[in-house]
Amino acid sequence: MDISLTKKNQSFRLPVDLIERLKLMAKRQNRSLNNFVETLLLDAAYNEPNAETLAAMKEAESGALRDAPEIDLSSIEAMERSMFG
Repeated sequence: MDISLTKKNQSFRLPVDLIERLKLMAKRQNRSLNNFVETLLLDAAYNEPNAETLAAMKEAESGALRDAPEIDLSSIEAMERSMFG
């Protein structure tokens, strides 16, 4: 099964330090710069949060979670104790 997408060449002007950072990030994932940037753009363009996630984000932004108990991240065991008692 051969599924191919029509693609178009496009030039963008980006800061040199951003390009270098993107190259490093792509290399860490053993991917080409083009593939890495395309994946980032696809994710940004098509992955919108659902209603439940949007509600949670709104709750967090409102400050309603300020009274939530602090989670101890010093170890897995400490984290479990602080989360589940």
